[in-house]
Amino acid sequence: MAQFPKGELAPSDGLLPEQAKLNAEQRTFHAYIHVPFCKARCGYCDFNTYTAQEIGSSSQSSFARDLVSEIDLSRQVLEDSGVVGRSLSTVFFGGGTPTLLPAEDLIEMLQKLRSVFGVEADADITTEANPDSVDEVYLLKLKEAGFTRVSIGMQSAVTKVLAVLERTHNPDNVARSVQAAKTVGLFTSVDLIYGTPTETIEDWVETLQQAISLDTDHISAYSLIVEPGTKLARQIKVGEVEMPDEDLHAQMYEVADELLTKAGFVNYEVSNWSRSVETRSKHNVAYWKSMDWWGFGPGAHSHIGGVRWWNVKNPAAYTDRLRASLSPALERELVDQANQDIERVMLETRLAEGIDLAWLKSKGFGTQEVISNLIASEVIDGGAVFQGVVKLTKKGRLLADYVVRELLG
Repeated sequence: MAQFPKGELAPSDGLLPEQAKLNAEQRTFHAYIHVPFCKARCGYCDFNTYTAQEIGSSSQSSFARDLVSEIDLSRQVLEDSGVVGRSLSTVFFGGGTPTLLPAEDLIEMLQKLRSVFGVEADADITTEANPDSVDEVYLLKLKEAGFTRVSIGMQSAVTKVLAVLERTHNPDNVARSVQAAKTVGLFTSVDLIYGTPTETIEDWVETLQQAISLDTDHISAYSLIVEPGTKLARQIKVGEVEMPDEDLHAQMYEVADELLTKAGFVNYEVSNWSRSVETRSKHNVAYWKSMDWWGFGPGAHSHIGGVRWWNVKNPAAYTDRLRASLSPALERELVDQANQDIERVMLETRLAEGIDLAWLKSKGFGTQEVISNLIASEVIDGGAVFQGVVKLTKKGRLLADYVVRELLG
């Protein structure tokens, strides 16, 4: 299980420091709801998730009721902390598998957010889903309640790769769930993972071709990261499986970009491709642009004006705090302006639109020599620099961390 960062203890009333309200009107506001339930635990996953066998069914059945109380608490905390009220620009249900809950539970939580904060008319309202956990009836309920998008966890189309990842869904259900979502009028996205042990280029091409054939609006493709403490990490350590090397990962990325571009997708962030601006994940863009979001649920992270905090991880502890009228926040950290600037470089550089060169220079980042060297190395676009923007090239996307280190000096 992933380790949370170390911070100061969060106050039991959840009140935020002065920093949180500064210039809040200049930032959009977003909600993330973490549903920590999974049918089974995948060997590569280090998210804060639990099976029914681990926590019992009662936590799952009462989850919506408990989370609604955190929404009420969040309104009070923001008001008492003097943070300006704003309607929600996006809402994202993640996990875990949110769609293990009845559709009525997701709708109840969304309706509560709408009544407490308001939701903008063009808001992006998304839920993640396992291919086995949704059908047309379920998705129609979500659509009628205001959901706009469903993100399907496909990961791979190859049975042996899914077995290594310990994904239990039926691969045939990916197409069924995507078609069901399209039928009811939801935007669709599929998430893919490449670089799984035993996966070949041929396997990856098969997965990409099948994903493209689904005619989705959006595709995310993430390189597998072996997180410490996971079952997969232990398997690699003892030699049960062998991790693909970085060169193969790079080749897989290049193949993905080539095939997706040919199919009409446009890369708008290093790991994300969309059919149009309209079908981008507006929620994730808000993260990359350091906007404000409140993370609801066990282990959820929040960020308001450089104040970052995270809830207790265990669902029972989360429930106990809320029922005792206490904030579920465990710890928090205050990110000073210098570190906020560094984070902006790390995040916005990943976006296809790039980052403003004048701003970089105003902060002492990206000297003329560094910019010239990055252009010469063909990792940033020289023409874009001439127009005042630092943008990654295709080669630069593969070396995004290097580019960021160079810019920061």
